[in-house]
Amino acid sequence: MRRRRSADDSPKRSGWRRWARRLGVGLLVVVVLLGCVYWALPKGPRDPMDFDSPKGESRPLATGRDYAVVAGTPWAAEAMRDVLERGGNAADAAVAGLLALNVTFGEAASFPGVAPLLHRDGRTGEVRSYTGAGTAPAGATLEKFRDRGWETVPERDIWAQLLPASPDVLVSLLADRGTMTFGELAQPAIDLARDGFPVHAVMASNLDFSLVERIGFQFVLPENAKVYTKGEWWRPIHVGDRFKRPDLAETFERLAAAEAEALADGGGREAGLEAVRDYFYEGPIAEQILTLHEEEDGLFTAEDLATYEGGWEEPVVGTFRGHRILTNRTWSQGIVVPMVLKILEDVDLEAMGRDSAQYVHTVLQAIDLAMADREQYVGDEEFVDVPVEQLLSDEHAQQRRLEMGDEAYDGMPDAGEVGTQDPDPLVGKDTTHLAVVDADGNSVTLTPSDFPLTPMVPGTGLNLGNRMTQFRLDADSPAALEPGKRPRITPHAVMVEEKDGGWISMGTPGGDVQAQTNVQVLLDILVFGMNPQEAVEAPRFRSLNFPSSFAPHEIEPRTVELEGELYDALHADLEERGYTVRKVDRWDHVMGGVGIVRTRPGGRIEAGADPHESTTAFVR
Repeated sequence: MRRRRSADDSPKRSGWRRWARRLGVGLLVVVVLLGCVYWALPKGPRDPMDFDSPKGESRPLATGRDYAVVAGTPWAAEAMRDVLERGGNAADAAVAGLLALNVTFGEAASFPGVAPLLHRDGRTGEVRSYTGAGTAPAGATLEKFRDRGWETVPERDIWAQLLPASPDVLVSLLADRGTMTFGELAQPAIDLARDGFPVHAVMASNLDFSLVERIGFQFVLPENAKVYTKGEWWRPIHVGDRFKRPDLAETFERLAAAEAEALADGGGREAGLEAVRDYFYEGPIAEQILTLHEEEDGLFTAEDLATYEGGWEEPVVGTFRGHRILTNRTWSQGIVVPMVLKILEDVDLEAMGRDSAQYVHTVLQAIDLAMADREQYVGDEEFVDVPVEQLLSDEHAQQRRLEMGDEAYDGMPDAGEVGTQDPDPLVGKDTTHLAVVDADGNSVTLTPSDFPLTPMVPGTGLNLGNRMTQFRLDADSPAALEPGKRPRITPHAVMVEEKDGGWISMGTPGGDVQAQTNVQVLLDILVFGMNPQEAVEAPRFRSLNFPSSFAPHEIEPRTVELEGELYDALHADLEERGYTVRKVDRWDHVMGGVGIVRTRPGGRIEAGADPHESTTAFVR
């Protein structure tokens, strides 16, 4: 008897099955072929170079009597040393080092990025801060960001780009304190960008993308992929491989040519430097930046760039046991350093011992208290009434000490009271570092930053960063977004006038850990008598018990991290005090990478270079 054909056996259904099988086979063949292609593509280094990495290597204290330089990469330190050997001063060396860092650590410190700076005049002893953070463009309003449905500033959107600050910083530093031309000081960076340098360990870590991430990078940020993966999605980055930045080299050459043209036309040194600045903020580079923003629906306008300026200002000054602690104004988190030290001033830290659980707990509590005050009060003083004197006063420190206890804070503690301060104070992820002292006692400490997580400017090698993510989209925050305002950035520079007449210039990368690491290193030197190298090599810890400065501003209540041997020795005791304790590998760069130069009475100069990164020091 003939079987009745079911609906499933219809010719149409059978056709679909054959088509599906063929499609499946075809896709399998494509996948196999792509796998074979990927397997056949070169994945090793393109051009390996000899490289003796300083990361993770303990080293002796560097001492001299003429000068000292320290920077986040060996090549930046070499550029600074060579400038001093050629007769330049600390300002000249700092600019050469900054430009070299923009090349050799460009994914952590971009040329147009932020660059908080302190300068000390060796003759007068005057210390000045420079506003090394850009401002929000005029079109950046809370309403616009909120209308897009954002609760925080998105880190990968072009709207996260802050107006460039670093070109203004270096031109102003050279004009006010330097002796050499931009072209002379840019040449080492140009050579590095043209000839290449070996990828160092922290750079490799920063750019350690998975295969899926490298493929996505090509589509989401194609210009960035061109610069950092050379468009080869199949090839991971390798320590020691030659890395070149030809577009950035050309940008520096164009800036130097603008200066040379102004000098050839009879202009003096000031006219040459102004030509560099104009070429960036109003000339051809500005036009390329604006083209990017027009194409990507960005916020920058010609007026934003042309009218941007930083400026010299008095630093924030705190005290600790007779030492003066100096840092940038409250457009940075620098004030946290003297705040924490002031809270700890009358605590018998020596009796606790540097590596005891009680010491770590006490310092963590001081950090959490200061961070709570940061969140409540600290922001750009052009927009926010920041009670600086009260936050650094003996009375406020005493009030905060009374709030310290035996248990971990369960989340960020309440902010401290500051008397007449209105409850609403509003009136309207890596980095690097350098420090230098020259033979005349002039000193610069500078902490540049910004990351290539937003579209780069095609053909320039310029990364405009995503520093707007340190604004809050909360009108009640002192770090709330407003047009023309500076975010409260994490990078900051630190100087210390020691009570015996010595001086310290220092800084570190690390986001929110920066202030914590600077505090720990200063305690090691000023309380426990360590030299700079011993201090930067001592094991560290950090608190995560406050909102991150970076969007989406997450907090990990009661959570702390300790590295290596410190974790092994203390985690059980700290857990009994209520902490969630995590271990960080020894020399993990999440704990910072301090560079420090210290002058002692009598003329001795010391330099400390942190093995947590490729930090390098030279002295003479």
